[in-house]
Amino acid sequence: MSKYDFTAIEAKWQRYWAEHDTFHAEDNYTKPKFYALVEFPYPSGQGLHIGHPRPYTAMDVVSRKRRMEGYNVLFPMGWDAFGLPTENYAIKHKIHPAIVTANNVARFKSQLQALGMSFDWDREINTTDPNYFHWTQWIFLQMFKKGLAYKKETAVNWCTSCKVVLANEEVVGGVCERCGGEVVQKVKSQWMLKITEYAQRLLDDLDEVDYLEKIKTAQRNWIGRSTGAEVDFQTTAGDALKIYTTRPDTLFGATYMVISPEHPLIEKWADKLENMDEIRAYQEKAARKSDFERTEMAKEKTGVCLKGVRGINPVNDKEIPIFVSDYVLMSYGTGAIMAVPAHDTRDYEFAKVFDLPIIEVVKGGDVTKEAFTDCATGTMVNSGFLDGMSVEDAKVKIKGWLEATGKGKSKVNYKLRDWVFSRQRYWGEPIPVVYCDKCGWVGLPESELPLTLPDVESYMPTDTGESPLSTLESFINTTCPKCGGAAKRETDTMPQWAGSSWYYLRYCDPKNPNGIASKEALNYWMPVDWYNGGMEHTTLHLLYSRFWHKFLYDIGVVNTKEPYKRRTSHGMILGEDPDHPGKFTKMSKSKGNVINPDDVIKEYGADTLRLYEMFVGDFEKAAPWSTSSIRGCKRFLDRIWALQDNLIDGDTYRESLVRKMHQTIQKVSNDIETLKFNTAIAAMMELLNEITATGSINKAEFRTLLILLNPFAPHITEELYETYCGGILHEQSWPTYDEALCKEDTIEIVVQINGKVRCKMNIAVGAEKDAVLEQALAEPKIAEAVAGKQLVKQIYVPNKLVNFVAK
Repeated sequence: MSKYDFTAIEAKWQRYWAEHDTFHAEDNYTKPKFYALVEFPYPSGQGLHIGHPRPYTAMDVVSRKRRMEGYNVLFPMGWDAFGLPTENYAIKHKIHPAIVTANNVARFKSQLQALGMSFDWDREINTTDPNYFHWTQWIFLQMFKKGLAYKKETAVNWCTSCKVVLANEEVVGGVCERCGGEVVQKVKSQWMLKITEYAQRLLDDLDEVDYLEKIKTAQRNWIGRSTGAEVDFQTTAGDALKIYTTRPDTLFGATYMVISPEHPLIEKWADKLENMDEIRAYQEKAARKSDFERTEMAKEKTGVCLKGVRGINPVNDKEIPIFVSDYVLMSYGTGAIMAVPAHDTRDYEFAKVFDLPIIEVVKGGDVTKEAFTDCATGTMVNSGFLDGMSVEDAKVKIKGWLEATGKGKSKVNYKLRDWVFSRQRYWGEPIPVVYCDKCGWVGLPESELPLTLPDVESYMPTDTGESPLSTLESFINTTCPKCGGAAKRETDTMPQWAGSSWYYLRYCDPKNPNGIASKEALNYWMPVDWYNGGMEHTTLHLLYSRFWHKFLYDIGVVNTKEPYKRRTSHGMILGEDPDHPGKFTKMSKSKGNVINPDDVIKEYGADTLRLYEMFVGDFEKAAPWSTSSIRGCKRFLDRIWALQDNLIDGDTYRESLVRKMHQTIQKVSNDIETLKFNTAIAAMMELLNEITATGSINKAEFRTLLILLNPFAPHITEELYETYCGGILHEQSWPTYDEALCKEDTIEIVVQINGKVRCKMNIAVGAEKDAVLEQALAEPKIAEAVAGKQLVKQIYVPNKLVNFVAK
């Protein structure tokens, strides 16, 4: 037997697959298709880390199996390459972002190829390629034409050091996560996409897709549909404050109101407010906090009572104070709330700080001690015409009263906000619109797409926070496509989410110059049959791409309402926590616990790494990196390699192994479909143990074992198959099994006396109760134990246990 030289074997087969274009998806639209998708990566300068191969290998396993089942498989890969990290690197090292991107992509691609992934590299895409973002811009223009893309003033997080708008997640403790600079709230004119128009459809159509339940739950929670009422609270200033509440039945318990520091009525009331200086100081403090910090439940309750204007409770006409407080956001709801401290913990704590009245309106708690929040049901008290009613009846009654009096109306509300779709940065897709004083915002003619990025001397944002493009007169100044007059180009660029919102469509026909993809390609390949990705993308990328797809469905570009038939997720690979020995945490450069897959491949081989990533534990849960476990996977492959020394002739399974062979085929086949890769591998290990016990393996058994193992360890199995079976393994058919042969003839059960296990025995599957009891009593240990005793009860749980109750 030659040595298992994984380095040479893996290089040989990777070269073969590349030269023969082995994994090319055919443009044969008559074959059954299978579209497998993994989230395309952002190509960072660090290259792949050890966590990347886990989802890629999982879908590679599925794709390789599907090809052997006769499907035309599309399993593509590309690059989500626009983004802030590349731009920051370019600024620091004075290299054009395009060069940085090209270098990073080359590194990522070589690493993926070294893992033996069966991607169709002919369909590789890159979001920074003008031939790609041409169609990102085209989709934006269609949304603009339909009124779904619009510009409005909105409060954003602005880093005073980086001079850039930050997402809420990028603000920690009031400072920029990246540079530590002060972050303030700034009102900027931003492009928005009206995803809220699709909120109900995004909810309803979750019933039509096969997503993990936790994914559906996360999306439902993010969309946040609620039913309630919109209520007008009049004020002593003459203006109405509109609020939305899911509990209009508790209106009699509203003892104060709270408005956002950004609420426009504050400015309108400036001449009426006696403490405007105090309010302005509070507004400045609030502007330095992120939305996340402002809405934290545990934070200190702060606010300023408006002196000079009060609210009027619509159900009893009582005047109540109005506070400005940072926990109310202008971007959510109406920017104003009614506060019912008796039945809301945050309102209760706020009321205690400011010594405000607390009125119980749903009976059941002791509001002198704490808020009574378990009030979804109950009886109304201190509520005028609602007294004595159940909560449900009171909700109906008050909504009717509000509509009859013109003081409010029933309303469905969503937590989902419209999508802020512009960034004041350079490295992104230019937004293809111009502003004309006469015509307003006008979209570019489609014939002028793609609108490409001009070269600039500096990628740094300006001191005002505008894009670097805003200083480039040659780019900005243009003519209006509608009237021919002077116009200025938009200088903001699209966010990184833009290119990833439709990339799965481009894979269907990636070189098409006339559209996203041909009708034939889209009709054949869509929807994606199986999409695997991280749970962290469930409420952003996954929701955004479903929104874009529904829009494209509405305008007739795609023929399915949903982009993905099935969505699954995976757990991370964790590294050892250097600060807490024996514990594991997310890998990071700062902790020095990042494992480089290149190093693992060099020491153990790509097949061992692939096998380990699938064997390490439940695919959907996080798993700790273990050097001893990867060594175990290598030993398993060494044993597979050594089988050639014990290979004998035989074109059918031997009698002693036939049942185990069929059971293993069934187990591996089913477990791949349910993401139980670890137990599929365990089944093959168990089979190998039984084969080893016989001292030999025949060619029929060897052939099947190699095919079952191939999706997990493609290089070693191809090499052994070519050498001993003849031909190319990936061209073979997936093995089949006989259900009858998968069933055991006998099964082991336990025999108890008075609930204590005394022995185990094998019985015929499906044996009659009397026969089993007779066999049990004949067992020497049982016969001895019951001798001279009375059998009070004889219990048989089919195929599990016998229990004799003896006196």
